[in-house]
Amino acid sequence: MSVSEKSPAVRTGEPRVALRRNRGGGRAPKVHPALWLFPLPAVVIYVIFFVGPTLQAFQYSVTDWDGISSAFSNVGGGNFSRITTNDDLFRGALTNNVKFLLVVVIAQTALSLLLALLLQRNSKSSTALRALFFLPAILSSVSVAFVWKFMYDPNFGLINQVLGGVGLDRLQGAFLGDASKAIYWVALAQVWAHAGQLMVIFVAGLQQIPEELYESAELDGAGTWARFRYVTWPLIAPATAIVVAYTTIQSFKAFDLILGLGGNPPKGSLDILSTRIYTTFTNSRFGYAAAESVVFMVIIALVSFLQRRAVRLTQHGV
Repeated sequence: MSVSEKSPAVRTGEPRVALRRNRGGGRAPKVHPALWLFPLPAVVIYVIFFVGPTLQAFQYSVTDWDGISSAFSNVGGGNFSRITTNDDLFRGALTNNVKFLLVVVIAQTALSLLLALLLQRNSKSSTALRALFFLPAILSSVSVAFVWKFMYDPNFGLINQVLGGVGLDRLQGAFLGDASKAIYWVALAQVWAHAGQLMVIFVAGLQQIPEELYESAELDGAGTWARFRYVTWPLIAPATAIVVAYTTIQSFKAFDLILGLGGNPPKGSLDILSTRIYTTFTNSRFGYAAAESVVFMVIIALVSFLQRRAVRLTQHGV
């Protein structure tokens, strides 16, 4: 039997020609027009529920529309000028958001890394403890808020009861009633709810580190801290960047937790940007609230860009 009789593919030579064209950067294979219909539903949903409202937000942000009347005036950049120069409520919400963000990013990253270091082994006890610490992440923010509202209650809250029971009455307090510290207590609830979730990311990063590196470092006389500093920390830098990025964006979205703990609307000591915009909308100041939303969107976009940049630089070892 000849070679041409053994294989139709070899006889015709068509697959070889096609392969040669693809490798040589020639004509790309044709895509059936029907395949373009598959992303269409997602594109339609994206346009209706994101692009459209975003464009409307920009449109209303330069007006004084109250959300009800059919008539409204164009105020140009007046809303943005007031937000950036003469709005103490927005400035206070931004300050609270920054405080909340710093506490959550630092404490949540440190705690989740500590838990991951302690539970990185795949033993039965470590697996069970990981599941236990991850449990709060599956709760809704409203549920977390009600749990911690009970914990912080100044009259019958668990924290004051425990402090009183062990003779530490001087440490009892109103917690959420203390305007200077209330936002930090809310941040503590946020850390409790999501530290276990981010622990999983660190565990995945730690388990990718070759054991041989630790053995080599130990042979060179490196102690526990030196092994962490020169082996563990550099190799989990990408995971750390992802955790910090996720936590930062998460800190701007603590809307449910703030309303659950601070009421609706929350008092000034617990007001953050998302709740401030919500309150402005409920006060029938749609034009001004739209301008606040645009500023909020710019802040999130800037933070997201910086975080993505940090992740990219970390992954390239910079």
